[in-house]
Amino acid sequence: MEETTPHEFRTNAGGLNQSFLRVREEIGKVIIGQHQMIDFLMAAILADGHVLIEGVPGVAKTLTAKLLARTIDVGFSRIQFTPDLMPSDVLGTSVFNPQNATFQFKHGPVFSNIILIDEINRSPAKTQAALFEVMEEKQMTFDGITHQMPAPFMVLATQNPVEHEGTYRLPEAQLDRFMFKVLVNYPTLEEEIRILHNTHEGKTTHFQDIVQKVLTASAIEEFRKQAAGVHIEPKVLEYIALIIHETRNNKSLYLGASPRASVAVLKGAKAFAIMSGRDFVTPDDVIAVIPAVLRHRIILTPEKEMEGVSPDDIIETILKKVEVPR
Repeated sequence: MEETTPHEFRTNAGGLNQSFLRVREEIGKVIIGQHQMIDFLMAAILADGHVLIEGVPGVAKTLTAKLLARTIDVGFSRIQFTPDLMPSDVLGTSVFNPQNATFQFKHGPVFSNIILIDEINRSPAKTQAALFEVMEEKQMTFDGITHQMPAPFMVLATQNPVEHEGTYRLPEAQLDRFMFKVLVNYPTLEEEIRILHNTHEGKTTHFQDIVQKVLTASAIEEFRKQAAGVHIEPKVLEYIALIIHETRNNKSLYLGASPRASVAVLKGAKAFAIMSGRDFVTPDDVIAVIPAVLRHRIILTPEKEMEGVSPDDIIETILKKVEVPR
């Protein structure tokens, strides 16, 4: 293990940790439970990634995303995806200006900082493809002119796994652009009772007055630099590579994870480490983010799908197979 002298201390995680604790507290004024979803949303902010949120209707996917945006003093835009939505409805289009007889580009709703896409699987492939360049390169090209997205830029997308009528499967290339896929489950009985109390007290309808802004764009930029500076041992880097490599040689998988998944695990583990107040990554940080990074990137063989095996089952098997570094 590498030694670190006092003057080489890598990053100060305390200030960041306190800021994100405040974000949790603000969101917790309205949202009961869903701690895992909130943690992954905050980790994605630190790691400069996008998040796909999957859950049945009514489990506060959209509300949580809106509350997260409320705690950050940046622009927010919401786009409801529908079957008739066109790429220009998302990206923007040229509008004729009669004053000078020229066409001017009018920015679409995607030109903001935090973009909430509701029911992303409701639109066809043509509209889905419009997001490829925006999500990967933080820019959009129209009529040969490149338009940069404002920083920070983050896409939060929701989808319903139960309803299939009128939906379209997301292309693998687009799924790969989401750093995390978070599964949102039903609340516990105790949490549901507290949800009813909050609703009775009007906290869910007047959250604009309850939830305060905690972070600024400049603070996020500084925190991202701190997260990037989190230390990771070579053995832990090798551990990440071994897990990803195992997905490409697993007989239960038709498609394994790409190098983009390796990078996502690295960035996500660094984010979880610094959110925990540490300036170094442990194998536990890697294990914590692996399912959210891989579950939407790997494809099971038809035989395993017919057996009812889930991607998370295969991920769990792989994690048990690969030796954890000591």
